[in-house]
Amino acid sequence: MPAHGDPSTGTTTVGDVPFPLPPRTSFGPAVRAVYAGQLSRARVARVPLLFVAAFQSLGIMLLLRGVVDTGNETTSEQVVAGSTVLVVAFVALNLLAQRFGALRAAGALDYYLTLPIPGSAVVLGTAASYASFAVPGTVITAVTGALLYGLPLSGLWVLVPVTVLAGASLAGMGAAIGLLAPRQELATVAGQLGMSVVLFVGIIPANRLPAAIDVLRDLVPSTYAVDVLAATFRPSVDWVTVTVDLLVCAVVAVLGLTVATVALRRAGNARR
Repeated sequence: MPAHGDPSTGTTTVGDVPFPLPPRTSFGPAVRAVYAGQLSRARVARVPLLFVAAFQSLGIMLLLRGVVDTGNETTSEQVVAGSTVLVVAFVALNLLAQRFGALRAAGALDYYLTLPIPGSAVVLGTAASYASFAVPGTVITAVTGALLYGLPLSGLWVLVPVTVLAGASLAGMGAAIGLLAPRQELATVAGQLGMSVVLFVGIIPANRLPAAIDVLRDLVPSTYAVDVLAATFRPSVDWVTVTVDLLVCAVVAVLGLTVATVALRRAGNARR
């Protein structure tokens, strides 16, 4: 028999017999459930994913090690910090844009939208599952880069907030790109272009960028995470600036995930 739902009363009807809908799952358990499900799915490709994410950043650092002035500590700090955050961008921005683009193209978003869970839990749980795979590559890249360029390792504890907040801010952007792009191919291209921008403005010191590009740098949230990580390689750290930069990443993360949640609802309701 056909089922008819009435959101205003919280009931659905099969034939002439009404019965209550299941209670809505709270945000925390919903995020954990989506996270576990997406993590299990992505675990199949975890080895190539981790390899590619770290390998490209390590390759960039090795290449630049032979062409940059390693006596310039500012440049060395920027290269290592930018390459490290690039690992996060590859997973949280590029791959997540492709994942949500694929879900939308396949019509799989309808499944999540019929579940009694908040849409924000779907976005955050999926983003967190992909961001988890960035952690090993981030650590490997940061430690290898510090040793390669002769930078101190004592401040690398800051990788914890940098990875979390940079991952959240870039994941919000990646999810929004995947959900708003009209076609899956466009989501893939946009995610790759976004990662290229993160790379370009991340590894080049701000004082060497043209004025127009410097404005773009201020608009890319990952650059604030890069600046935080680069600052911890210095003998004296301005912790006020570090805190402000991390707060910027946190604000962008909230905004990005909010936009992605709205885009999720619109994508699910759109006619295909």
